[in-house]
Amino acid sequence: MSSTTEPVSPVLPPDQVPPRPARSWAGARALLARLHFYAGVFVAPFLLVVAVTGLAYTFTPQLDRLVYENWLTVDHPGGPVRPLAEQITAARQAYPDGTLAAVVTPPGPEDTTRVVLSLPELGEKQRTVFVDPYSARVKGHLTTSWGSTPLTTWLDDLHRNLHLGEGGRLYSEVAASWLWVIVVGGLVLWLGRARGRRAASVRGVLLPDRTARGVRRTRSWHAATGVWLALGLLFLSATGMTWSHYAGDRFGRLLDATRGHAPELDTALPDAGPAAAAGGGEHAEHAEHRAGAATAGPGPADFEKALAVARGAGLGGIVQITPPQGPASAWTVAQKDNSWPVHYDQVAVDTGTGDVTARTRWADHPLLSKLSKLGVQGHMGVLFGLGNQILLAVIAVGLILITVWGYRMWWQRRPTRADRQSRFGAPPARGAWRTVPLPLLVAGIPVVVALGWALPVLGVTLAAFIVLDVVAGVVRRPGGPQA
Repeated sequence: MSSTTEPVSPVLPPDQVPPRPARSWAGARALLARLHFYAGVFVAPFLLVVAVTGLAYTFTPQLDRLVYENWLTVDHPGGPVRPLAEQITAARQAYPDGTLAAVVTPPGPEDTTRVVLSLPELGEKQRTVFVDPYSARVKGHLTTSWGSTPLTTWLDDLHRNLHLGEGGRLYSEVAASWLWVIVVGGLVLWLGRARGRRAASVRGVLLPDRTARGVRRTRSWHAATGVWLALGLLFLSATGMTWSHYAGDRFGRLLDATRGHAPELDTALPDAGPAAAAGGGEHAEHAEHRAGAATAGPGPADFEKALAVARGAGLGGIVQITPPQGPASAWTVAQKDNSWPVHYDQVAVDTGTGDVTARTRWADHPLLSKLSKLGVQGHMGVLFGLGNQILLAVIAVGLILITVWGYRMWWQRRPTRADRQSRFGAPPARGAWRTVPLPLLVAGIPVVVALGWALPVLGVTLAAFIVLDVVAGVVRRPGGPQA
């Protein structure tokens, strides 16, 4: 029978009051387990969406070839290539509207030349006209964004912001900010279980236990898969944060402080000094004359001359030719080879004299700039070609499985007794921070604060977790508010 009154806890004399739990590394492990649990439960949906959309984006080069083959490839590769000016002229005859914004040379012998046009009604997007370089035949046009096809742009926006605009970018930043925390926490917890097993520890860490049953079997698959994918997940977390909204801003400040930005190409013409900037003087007239069609619009022959000068300066492979921004500016020719070994040299070209007025070399980029650039290309799956894509696909599928197994463990750990049934498993016990070694606690708090500043979305969501945890503890405390 149950009593109709609440039992009264006896007041123990001081010598019988149980001592506080001793501080030990077990307390740190318990605190980490609780953080890993809550992060997994609440952040895992974001990770699941990121993994699915990232998996779809991974194979955009193949999807583009499948959907836009008629635009991207030539009919009969081989033979002499028509002059670039002739190709641009054909594109302008077919699509006279807009202004010439850039021309991109074919990446390979089977690819088309891209003539990029700016139109006011397209906003930040462009009209890209695809021309067969062997026949100068126009194959069609697409509305592109930063050189990407409509399909790639759609999948990129889906992965980046779920087509919700700037506000939607928060979801991907939550995922990137927490992914490394979940991975590192999971590794520490799993390796702690294997400690002391000596000979069996390596196998126990790297391979799932097929003899286990129930939640232990699920945990072994969840953890062992996480170990194999840990480096890849940490790489995606770090590179994803560099171009996120808030953490990306912090990373930009780091580049500013360390002078880690890529060197900027000086496109000012040598004789276009302060007089040209003021809009008058003999130098300004000379600069305007040398820039040619900069004021009236660049012509096809100017693009071909800029390309010839750049080729003579050693810029091979795929390049983008961009006309000057004004009469005092030079043309820009930049390499766009994103596959290893990458090529990102740039030259400023004065088409009036045929001189290279400035140059930036990939070899001269600061280390942080190189790591950031290469990291982005690796994250997008283009740095190492098909192998890069397959690796990203494996990581994405693995992250999906890890997430599903994590939720399955939560469900398997639920109480099943008739008097204690619950739909889900209980989280690790509260109050673990009281048993964390004091030196670790004192050192850890400022580290967490610093991480919260460097990764604002991580800091805000962690603070929200703590508040929810405190509120839940107050509600469930005997004598506290009843839910």
